[in-house]
Amino acid sequence: MNINFSAAANHLGSSAVREILKLTQGKDIISLAGGLPGEDLFPMQAVRDAYAKALSADTSALQYGLTEGYTPLREQIAARLSSQGIPVTASEMLLTTGSQQALDLLCKILLDPGDAVLVEAPTYLAALQVLGSYRADIHTVKSDGHGMLPEHLEEQLRRLRPKLLYAVPTFNNPSGATWSRERREQAVELCRRYNVLILEDNPYGEITFDDAPGAYPPSLAAIDRSGEGESCVVYTGTFSKIVAPGLRTGWIIGPPALIQVITKAKQAADLHSSAIDQRALSELLQSFDLESHIRLISGKYRSRMKLLSGGLASRSWESSHFQEPRGGMFLWLTLAGHVDAAKLLPYAVEQGVAFVPGEVFYSEQPLKNTMRLNFTHTPPELVSVAVERLDQALKIYGQSPDAPLLTSQK
Repeated sequence: MNINFSAAANHLGSSAVREILKLTQGKDIISLAGGLPGEDLFPMQAVRDAYAKALSADTSALQYGLTEGYTPLREQIAARLSSQGIPVTASEMLLTTGSQQALDLLCKILLDPGDAVLVEAPTYLAALQVLGSYRADIHTVKSDGHGMLPEHLEEQLRRLRPKLLYAVPTFNNPSGATWSRERREQAVELCRRYNVLILEDNPYGEITFDDAPGAYPPSLAAIDRSGEGESCVVYTGTFSKIVAPGLRTGWIIGPPALIQVITKAKQAADLHSSAIDQRALSELLQSFDLESHIRLISGKYRSRMKLLSGGLASRSWESSHFQEPRGGMFLWLTLAGHVDAAKLLPYAVEQGVAFVPGEVFYSEQPLKNTMRLNFTHTPPELVSVAVERLDQALKIYGQSPDAPLLTSQK
């Protein structure tokens, strides 16, 4: 049968990360590619106990639930966010199947084909997939290590009149960068002035490597809600990185009128997210010290990041450089300008290590000599092995027809 797909379906792109994960299945490959938390750090017993309590309470845990999500859990999340400087009530929140669904639902109610959207460079690959599926006109705002450049942001706001600005300002995926407070304040002020909604995606913000008070700037949502005038920031978060991704529970907060429309879109999509998972998370937040657990995993991830960064720094790869992230799950490596990371990848897989080529994280003008490396999933004892394998892959690539410029310099 010849299936006549919709225009939207024809704009669906595949995930480079998922394709790489398929490549590595069943092989002796150390994967630095996926955005996976460390399975050895999942609070298994606490989760088991939480599900047991949720199931022993009453049968309603297995019944249909509210589209907005389990009310006690929304209230608990609202209390946590308020303690983080984001004053919010349960009525301003919708629970979603991971924060990825929050992004999709917001785009569904906001974007028409051809609407302009602003993003960072580089930015989250799956966000580009969603925006592309709704046929948005995606434009980049120039950025440096401190965030979006305000002059270029204003130029793009004035010229394009976008519907949305999408950003991961804290421990960016893929770059690991964190915006300064000044850049955050400037972005919020400019988007308010030009009446543009900001979607702040913050899946990694609680995984911090510096315990000093005031070490990190407030979220865009906190800045937005501390100011005067109508809110312009919609905020998403998730339990995937701080508890476990298999629970598939995230949230989106915004003005009640916006949440009401997103709720209608969710009703059409799936009625509601898993009721039993939400009940279990609510039980977990009552009986489990989540804050201590977050400090534990942050410390472990910092150690793994240091192992990776130390291994990379010990190599004498021509013109390579990186910045150690201050939190999150990723390190962004830039190699010499003549290295094409996508062409390097097969050599790396052959040597038993995988990464994500950086070019897939750009909506335009990709930097091909970059790669994203995840440091949270690989066991510490294998990090040095992964770096050695990457080093060997670069040596072989340098002698291959895929790297004529590199070969010509030898």
